Amino acid sequence: MPAPARRLSPAVAWLFSVASGLAVANVYYAQPLLDLIADDLGIGRATVGLVGTLTQIGYAVGLVLLVPLGDHLDRRMLITAQLGLSVVALGAVALAPSAPLMLLAMAAVGVLAVVAQVMVAHAASLADPADQGRVVGTVTSGIVVGILLARTVAGTIGDLAGWRAVYVVSAVATGATAVVLASVVPAEPRRRAERVRYPRLVGSVFTLFAEVPVLRVRAGLALLVFTAVTVLLTPMVLPLAAPPFELSHTAIGLFGLAGAAGALGAGHAGRQADRGRARRTLAIGLTAMLVSWPLAALLPHSVWWLVLAMVVIDYGLQSVHVVNQHLLYQVRPEARSRLTAGYMLFYSVGSALGAIVSTLVYERGGWTAVCWLGGGVSLLALAFWRATDRAPAGDGGTEGDVPEGRTAGRRVSR
Repeated sequence: MPAPARRLSPAVAWLFSVASGLAVANVYYAQPLLDLIADDLGIGRATVGLVGTLTQIGYAVGLVLLVPLGDHLDRRMLITAQLGLSVVALGAVALAPSAPLMLLAMAAVGVLAVVAQVMVAHAASLADPADQGRVVGTVTSGIVVGILLARTVAGTIGDLAGWRAVYVVSAVATGATAVVLASVVPAEPRRRAERVRYPRLVGSVFTLFAEVPVLRVRAGLALLVFTAVTVLLTPMVLPLAAPPFELSHTAIGLFGLAGAAGALGAGHAGRQADRGRARRTLAIGLTAMLVSWPLAALLPHSVWWLVLAMVVIDYGLQSVHVVNQHLLYQVRPEARSRLTAGYMLFYSVGSALGAIVSTLVYERGGWTAVCWLGGGVSLLALAFWRATDRAPAGDGGTEGDVPEGRTAGRRVSR
């Protein structure tokens, strides 16, 4: 007898969204606080960048070692445990008496921040199949807003009360979120999970790339689109802080609000995917990312062109990201957490690659060269999608599309 239909309420979906945003923001709080941290703990300016590097490395480690557990353990229990440990790690950062202890605690914060990806998989498993895209879009929008607003929030609190206060506030918010989630989030249906040893479970993250062609395609596209976005976000502080703009770090942090407006694309993309319009949504999203670069190139004339470019590129990014996840979750429901881990590893690689290359390009060719680089990567992403989209001409679908009116549960063919 088939299991009864489930539907995650909009209120709980938004709770997942807020909780995911708070969790992933922990990875990015340090970026505008590096000078304050360096002065307080006596870290050299040349090495204080290790704070962000260790947090990002921790996040990548967490994707491999923790996220796959969602396919073997009860996800609600796993989420609650990770949030509880995050409170401890954040408290350790806030109270750290020395640089080595602070760096160790920051690495732990990064490892545990992957709870955001466990939440996405859990929300998808609780959603009605026909509503899965909307739910994934809602939760993903929270992650994006958390990333974009982390710098603004951290900079403001840091100016008012010091860098340690940022992590105290985050620890309190994370603890409160854990209590609420444990109280209101429903448990997922019992899964008949095969007993798998932990090393094999982690290793299967990589074997899935050989077994699931959809994962290879979606991960490749993720690497390109996240590279493109990071090419814009990483070096933009350099022209904004220099003449003729000479904006303060607080003012530059407010640019995150523009990108947050683009997160509206996540919810829209999810609804379109539920209606069987994944191909159209991907085409619009990738085109939007490409169009954003001529707008960004007009920065020397006005900062408002950069604001518009950030809205457009983030709208496109979220459209692509949500559809990618929606398509992945239709392939192997029993492996959603491991699929998420593998996919997000390529997101991390793309983000790191974009950060490194964009700063080198800016040093050699300035903002115009950065825009050419970003436009080239975005064009490559569009070409990659066209080359891997093998749906028959005229059918209006794409890999994993579901005709309107049907559930989103059928298996992806490629």
